[in-house]
Amino acid sequence: MPEVQGLLGFGRPHLGISPYAELADPRGNPVDLWLERRLGWLQSHAPFVRRRLSRRADAVLALEPDLAGLDDAGLQQAAQQLRPRLLAGRRGDAKAVIRAFACVREASARCLGKRHYKVQIMGALGLYEGRMVEMATGEGKTLTAAPAAVVAALSGDPVHVVTVNDYLAARDAEETRPVYEFFGLTVGVVDSDMDPAARQAAYACDITYVSNNSLTFDYLRDRISLRQRRGRARHRAMALTQPQRGHHLMLRGLAFAIVDEADSVFVDEARTPLILSATSDDPEAAQLYATALSLAGALRQGTDFRLDAMNRQIELTPRGCDVLTENAAGLTGLWRIRLAREELARQALSALHLFELGRDYVIQDGKVQIVDEFTGRIMPDRSWQGGLHQMIEAREGVAVTGRKETLARITYQRFFRRYLRLSGMTGTGMELAAEFRDTFNLTTVRIPRHRPLRRRHLGTRFLRDEAAKWQSVADRVAEVHDLGRPILIGTRSVEASSRASAALAALGLPHEVLNATQDRAEAEIIAEAGQRGAITVATNIAGRGTDILPGQGVVNLGGLHVILTEYHESARIDRQLYGRTGRQGAPGTTEAIVALDDELFRRFAPWLAWLCQRLPFSRLHRLLPLRAQRRAEAEHAKIRREQTKVDRQLERALAFTGPSE
Repeated sequence: MPEVQGLLGFGRPHLGISPYAELADPRGNPVDLWLERRLGWLQSHAPFVRRRLSRRADAVLALEPDLAGLDDAGLQQAAQQLRPRLLAGRRGDAKAVIRAFACVREASARCLGKRHYKVQIMGALGLYEGRMVEMATGEGKTLTAAPAAVVAALSGDPVHVVTVNDYLAARDAEETRPVYEFFGLTVGVVDSDMDPAARQAAYACDITYVSNNSLTFDYLRDRISLRQRRGRARHRAMALTQPQRGHHLMLRGLAFAIVDEADSVFVDEARTPLILSATSDDPEAAQLYATALSLAGALRQGTDFRLDAMNRQIELTPRGCDVLTENAAGLTGLWRIRLAREELARQALSALHLFELGRDYVIQDGKVQIVDEFTGRIMPDRSWQGGLHQMIEAREGVAVTGRKETLARITYQRFFRRYLRLSGMTGTGMELAAEFRDTFNLTTVRIPRHRPLRRRHLGTRFLRDEAAKWQSVADRVAEVHDLGRPILIGTRSVEASSRASAALAALGLPHEVLNATQDRAEAEIIAEAGQRGAITVATNIAGRGTDILPGQGVVNLGGLHVILTEYHESARIDRQLYGRTGRQGAPGTTEAIVALDDELFRRFAPWLAWLCQRLPFSRLHRLLPLRAQRRAEAEHAKIRREQTKVDRQLERALAFTGPSE
């Protein structure tokens, strides 16, 4: 396949003509979207797709005796002979696909010493068909992606295997590289620190492993480079007369993507638009933000402004606007403009009341670094918009950076919908089956476990306040630690993990703390969490993508014990935390120890939380997290839909300035 495909015309008019394959950004009306959500839920819970994948996986396994008798050259030749049939219709005929998957399974056994289980082949077939595949944690999703990637590459499609960070991209590529090279396929890995030429070479490979962040920004860079060549006629003329001019692009097209931890990419990060920006200098910015914080500090909650903690919004009252105008009298510049003055005050109030050090951000190397609320990881290359980031820098007394000038923007939702064929893997997808269907046209299928689940949940204990909770957690850890079992303690924030660490230290319990660290160090710490007597404090999904392997003798002691200390806004994240133990049929236990004054309960179920603190009814307590999480998830889903809607409105409103991507 050529490095840059011809003018296929997949882009909508507002995108201009796209020089490589991608789908138009779909637009659905409310009725169709409502029906898609209902249909997605029904199809994901019906057994028909799973049964068909099971039958096809049986057909793949049945070919094992025939292929086992071939030598390596014979197996490679058998795969190459299938290419014309696979290329004919891109996805090929059913028999060719089944035989191709059987060839990859046999090659994996020879190159890696790992022969795919039936459930892994079911998952791989689902990926190849373009589905959202839910596989339980520890079922080997890295190995599952390989057959789908090989067969798609043999079909002529550029394949992108998308992970959540650079470390996992490099690790997964190296683990499966021997299988790809066995079939003569090239493998590229994109790292954030690569120069453009190296990135372009990685994307030119048959299969490219890349983080979702790098991939999307490279796409935006391609869009920017194409802006000066928007005309359809100009593109066609250049394609005919100067085909080499297309070589400045990074990507070869959006043909087929396999997205690992898809729920994190498609949903958890969907509310944050990805913005390619340039920093503009503003020598007077520090004084401007300091003045805004001073004026905002004089405003009183309730009378001058209203705070919506659940939606994280600040609204100035008419009295607050008058007070602000009076206090800003005599100031020059932006303070004389009413709209600018009120916007600066709202941003300052947000910095003062809605964003907390240790929860939403940390200070590292003299810089404000955003902490992802879902993963607990630091996002070093991200900043808040509209001056909020600079306002928080001024509040914390660190150097105020220049404001960002937007060059291009897009959301993960809009980007990934442009793939000709999209698939995803996750350990928790059924809860989002309806949203995956109406947003990405992905049908979710749950793949059964290879071995029965032996994990036991020991229940939930509700304590009156945080102090009692952390004391109870420390006592429980000491009790389990005396048995020699490893323990993983899940928290939601950096601040909470620090409090957990202090409680453990007070009892003299040795432990590791994993909060807001990145990639390789995170994976190494979490991988050691299964050793005998280990105690690890981590955010709820830290180390996602890395197996916690039980140490010697740990299985006989009962396996890893997981303690949830704070319910997440999404029940999926709690399920991810519980899934750290009991993998591949190993034993394990989980329990929850939470406080009734938890922020989640206060934000999303305040009346029920107030009632639970006064009435000692266990059934009422069990209802509290269900109510709070359902309301939180509904709010987040609404915000994601609104984000897409606002993106389109902004695009139409600013159409005269050119495309936003």
